Amino acid sequence: MPAFRIVDHWLHGAQRVQSPNHSERPVDTEISLLVIHNISLPPGQFGGPWISDLFCNQLSPDFHPYFAGIWELRVSSHLLIRRDGDVLQYVPFNRKAWHAGKSEFEGRAECNEFSIGIELEGTDEQPFTDFQYERLQLVTQLLLVAYPALTPERITGHSDIAPGRKTDPGPCFDWSRYRQALLPAR
Repeated sequence: MPAFRIVDHWLHGAQRVQSPNHSERPVDTEISLLVIHNISLPPGQFGGPWISDLFCNQLSPDFHPYFAGIWELRVSSHLLIRRDGDVLQYVPFNRKAWHAGKSEFEGRAECNEFSIGIELEGTDEQPFTDFQYERLQLVTQLLLVAYPALTPERITGHSDIAPGRKTDPGPCFDWSRYRQALLPAR
C-alpha cells in the first residue's frame, strides 16, 4: 500500500494525471468543503482510460455513443478513486477543479471555489468497494489535517449541493460507514 501524504497540495502516493481544467480560487478563499461524486465511463462500466480522457480533454466522441454527448465538456475533479483503490489526482488542492457546476452549500453558491472534489468510480446503482472506502477514509483524514476549515460537517454529496440536477454519489454510497471511520478512536 502506498504511503499517502499531502505535500504542496498534491497527494503523494497517488498517480498524477494533470488536467488542464482548473483555475485559480478567489483570493483568500479557504478550502472548506469536500464533495463526494461518482462517475463511470461509459455509464456502468469500470476501468479503462475514459475518465482520465474526459478530465484531460482527450475523450474521443467516436469510441462510444455516450461520448458523443460529453466529449466537449470541460470538467475535472481533484481526485478519482478507482474500484481497486488506486487514487489519481488531476488538480492540486489549492486550485479550483471544475467538478460541482451550478451548486450551493449553506447559502453559498459556486462550490468549486471553496471545495475539493473526489470522484469514486461507480454508479448510483452499485455498491462501492471496500478498497474505495478505505482510500476515501484515509484521504479524507489527510485533507482534514491539511485544510483546517474543512471539517466532517462540511463533507457532502454532489446531490446535496446540486439537488434536482445531480444524484451522486447515490443511494448505494454508505454515508454511515464512511462517517463512522472518520470519528476519533475512543
